[in-house]
Amino acid sequence: MSADTGSPARTWTGPTAPERLSLLRSAKTIAIVGASDKPARASYFVATYLLSSSKYRVYFVNPVVKEILGRPVYPSLADLPEVPDIVDVFRRHGDLPGVLAEAKDAGARTLWLQLGSWHEEVAREAEAAGLKVVMDRCVKIEHARFHGGLNLAGFNTGVISSKRQLTV
Repeated sequence: MSADTGSPARTWTGPTAPERLSLLRSAKTIAIVGASDKPARASYFVATYLLSSSKYRVYFVNPVVKEILGRPVYPSLADLPEVPDIVDVFRRHGDLPGVLAEAKDAGARTLWLQLGSWHEEVAREAEAAGLKVVMDRCVKIEHARFHGGLNLAGFNTGVISSKRQLTV
């Protein structure tokens, strides 16, 4: 346990920034598991960003919602019309092992757990099955960061740069 938080110490090490950039660059499809049709939810905000600011084919997965942003919602990863490269997860901690099982069965390449989501056992099992894993990071923030567009995503970075933007 961490002395300062009372929660288990984090021992798993995730991919570096260049590795995350590579994951985002190589991906063509992203499935948002736990997608919500409520505009105040983080998954909705991420969905609107990805649809407007990226070239990804974005799919929504939620067994109780039929449509989000005018697009169909699928009840499970198995129901998607193609294999997702990245499974972006907005689910409770206890649901993560089930999401991993679904991601493995669907043939996904990367399991991406959103900000605040950390499950070392799931990460180790995913890696053992050949999946890449990112935890406690937001796809939208990472994508915007690599494009120098965090200011467009609601972050005042205060950085002025003449460096060419990275393309994802």
